[in-house]
Amino acid sequence: MEKAEIAKLCDTYAQDVFRLALSYLYNCQDAEDVCHSVFLTLVEKDITLYPGSEKAWLLKCAANACKDQLRSFWKQNREALQDNMVFTDDRDRELWAVVGTLPPKYRAVVHLYYYEGYSQEEIAKILGVTRTAVQTRMQRARQS
Repeated sequence: MEKAEIAKLCDTYAQDVFRLALSYLYNCQDAEDVCHSVFLTLVEKDITLYPGSEKAWLLKCAANACKDQLRSFWKQNREALQDNMVFTDDRDRELWAVVGTLPPKYRAVVHLYYYEGYSQEEIAKILGVTRTAVQTRMQRARQS
């Protein structure tokens, strides 16, 4: 893949990848690391992305990288840092706090559905789970 194409993808989708990683990891620095690693994968490997599916591939790659981080020994054996997120509205701060109490697999589904606007079928493909699993995760997230 050409460097110009990668730069264009980065400009277009970096914020989307970062937000998905943040919804999984709930830490800005870790989300930035995942975002960088996703785009570094494009640079290091000869990957062909089909037109119209670039964003879905990037989000799937980010979701997999987040899952790997969550399973890592380092992530499981350290204390969480409190991010100093800047919110313009107290309602946004409260919503962020509530979403943060959800397990990562529920946060990711909520983020992809409500913020990114993906359908349940598209989320299932991105996360590599069944549509039923997506529906169940959304239902459990709403009940929490």
